[in-house]
Amino acid sequence: MTNNPIFRGVATAIITPMTEQCEVDYEAFERLIEWQIAEGINAIVVCGTTGESSTLTDDEHKAVIKFAVEKVAGRIPVIAGTGSNETAYAIELTRHACEVGADAVLVVTPYYNKATQNGLVAHYTAIADASTVPVIIYNVPSRTGLNILPATYAKMMNHPRLQAIKEANSNIVSVVETAALVGNNMDIYSGNDDQIVPLMSMGGQGVISVLSNVMPAKTVEICDRFFRGDIAGAAQLQCEMMPMIKALFCEVNPIPVRAAMAKMGYGANALRLPLTPMEPEHQEVLFAEMRRLGVID
Repeated sequence: MTNNPIFRGVATAIITPMTEQCEVDYEAFERLIEWQIAEGINAIVVCGTTGESSTLTDDEHKAVIKFAVEKVAGRIPVIAGTGSNETAYAIELTRHACEVGADAVLVVTPYYNKATQNGLVAHYTAIADASTVPVIIYNVPSRTGLNILPATYAKMMNHPRLQAIKEANSNIVSVVETAALVGNNMDIYSGNDDQIVPLMSMGGQGVISVLSNVMPAKTVEICDRFFRGDIAGAAQLQCEMMPMIKALFCEVNPIPVRAAMAKMGYGANALRLPLTPMEPEHQEVLFAEMRRLGVID
């Protein structure tokens, strides 16, 4: 781990609540932020995949980041999603996040047009050079069609602002190779709720989580048990959460978590096309699991 990690534990990849008309619901967003902090969450990621960044307008994207920073008011770190498959636009969003007071930025790999491994180094270096806050590199090949190799992380690990990795490639061997190469130069966070404990066992500092939208305190407890040395307890809780995690990913994120959060009173179950509300049969499975765990009545 680095000497000064951005956060340790759980950062909620928070939804951007919407009204029935698919406009940003700032009232629900403020209530959600306050509840997350009260439940003990360690950080918030705003305008990530779960926050539907791909369908927010430029103005909305910037406004949501600014709103979150202002409402959190320094109580926990706010990490702004500023990635793009256009380096110049990622730099623009990153500069805005820095200007409004975000504590760090989360930058996904370029998607669709992709990049070579050397292109990735150039992309992240340009963004980090423009940033005044730490940059978390986000690797999620299932969405982007592009995987960052361990050797590529090693080429970037000495940049002072390329501080951390959100790893969601689901390949634990690759995580081990990355950890061996970057050592204490970069912090690694799980990008998958079903791999929190396995990744922390390789020195990971926690998770950027979808699950913690719905169950923040329980997700934090997984990490807290691990960091206290109760590895078996952390593993047990990870296993207990697996049915909920599966339900939250039975359709593409953020469709299920949007349904869950709407059921809990945080905005409407409304998504912008091309995403559509959860299929009724899947929704019933999700709600049944939420009832089993006491999330809803």
